[in-house]
Amino acid sequence: MEAAKAIAHEIGGLQNDALRFGLQGVKSDIVGSHPLETSYQSARKTQEEMKSRILADTYGTAFPLKMDLDRQILSRFQRPAGAIPSSMLGLEALTGSLDDFGFEDYLNDPRESETFRPADMHHGMEVRLGLSKGPVCPSFV
Repeated sequence: MEAAKAIAHEIGGLQNDALRFGLQGVKSDIVGSHPLETSYQSARKTQEEMKSRILADTYGTAFPLKMDLDRQILSRFQRPAGAIPSSMLGLEALTGSLDDFGFEDYLNDPRESETFRPADMHHGMEVRLGLSKGPVCPSFV
């Protein structure tokens, strides 16, 4: 005899909580990112690897390891979910991205959108502490 097949579902999880997080789209799960974006990310990764090899040859093998440890520490430092978003200034200073000025710096700021919802600080802390499921900051309706 075959065992009865059950459909797995999450109670209170992301799938069933449409009132709190809005309706979930399936397009982002099916369609990958743009080919130019993947090319940009792979070129950026190759450039970072080359930079770490040059630093290792110049200053020794411990220097890139220290920079990687600093990058990991600064990437985890964030403000609690609330009205003021995390700027990640230390990480941007370490990686050198403070000098980059892209279109995201002056166009399409999500906080200026009509469908922007302010973050619920209590829910964000519950997600961060593992008491609740879902995105930390569901920002759009």
